[in-house]
Amino acid sequence: MVHFANNLQAEAVIFDFDGVIVDTEPLHYRAFQRVLEPHGFHFTWQQYVETYIGFDDRDAFKEAFIALNRELDAARLQQLITAKAAVFQDVIRAGVVPYPGVIELVRRLHASGTPLAICSGALLSDILPILTLLELGDCFSVIVTADDVAASKPDPDCYRLTFDRLSALQKNPLTKGGVLVIEDTPAGISAALGAGLRVVAVTNSYPADKLTAATYTTVSLEELLGMRVSN
Repeated sequence: MVHFANNLQAEAVIFDFDGVIVDTEPLHYRAFQRVLEPHGFHFTWQQYVETYIGFDDRDAFKEAFIALNRELDAARLQQLITAKAAVFQDVIRAGVVPYPGVIELVRRLHASGTPLAICSGALLSDILPILTLLELGDCFSVIVTADDVAASKPDPDCYRLTFDRLSALQKNPLTKGGVLVIEDTPAGISAALGAGLRVVAVTNSYPADKLTAATYTTVSLEELLGMRVSN
């Protein structure tokens, strides 16, 4: 059991990825622009934050074509997702920036034997290269992504699946009340709560007044570094 300085306890921790571990949202925004602009569509950063940041690629493209009042069949949607994934790989070569405290937090939790997972709306192909760059590739025993579920957050299925897979790996099954999720968006918080999990929200992407549904809100994951582990 991990005991954090703010009186939160956890037997396992599930991290969102974009906006929690790394500041990739501006990179996703740039990749979307490069793919959508040939189709005559552009949205501002503010529009991205207000509308698209909680979606996985699949639902973001669907929403964009709804805004264009244009049809988007399954084949074309897959082409756009594939194109955006390729552009994103090009974009991240310039480097990614982890949020303060998160690398140390993940490594300390992993070293303590705390079960860790990622539940993200990104593609697995987006996540793995960044985890390798950050030298965190061996810290997460479960990674659930947009490849694994039919709907993006706030649908809770992604967190249900992550919990089930993480629990199945443990000698003693996890309890939902003992699992802590770290999120940065209202959609992510809603998904985690819908799966029966507790949530720490970090104000990396939204101000605190947009994250009030969370169990606890912090301005930085550095706050969680004041932790101890008990048997």
